Amino acid sequence: MITFIIGGARSGKSRFALEKASLHSGKKAYIATAQALDSEMKERIEKHKKERSVVDSTHREEWITIEEPLNIPALINNIHAKYDVILIDCLTLWLSNLMLADKDIGTEIETFCSSLSTVHCSLFAVSNEVGMGIVPDNELSRRFRDMAGHLNQKVAGIANEVYSVTAGIPLKIKQEA
Repeated sequence: MITFIIGGARSGKSRFALEKASLHSGKKAYIATAQALDSEMKERIEKHKKERSVVDSTHREEWITIEEPLNIPALINNIHAKYDVILIDCLTLWLSNLMLADKDIGTEIETFCSSLSTVHCSLFAVSNEVGMGIVPDNELSRRFRDMAGHLNQKVAGIANEVYSVTAGIPLKIKQEA
């Protein structure tokens, strides 16, 4: 079961994804794509780690955090059989990491989507909706917006459930039987 959660910046999408994924039992892996490139981002990452460090009834941390900024498809292939739940947060950060690393974005998106078809656990993917604002004024920003839209459409097409989160309110926009 693949659940895709999309929303704008600070919309509550990550919190909703974590809450929804936490309802599942078993071993849980949180794939964090952010890189701590400055002090503000380091603080954000630490805050999010603390939010996930809830201890379950057996006194284990509920989530194992795996930091992976680039090679998400290989990581999914390596861990999906070891975990009952995987949460990827977030695909747009992953996309910007790939762009900054000068990767072939089209190939990376196809490889990622192919990796989703192999998953035998509950997988939650979080992404930003970046195409609802103004047209960016520079080529790199337009390319990022276009690639994010392409990535989001591909993942939404594969997902069994899709939620859009606005102002902390989730709205289910796709449900497959």
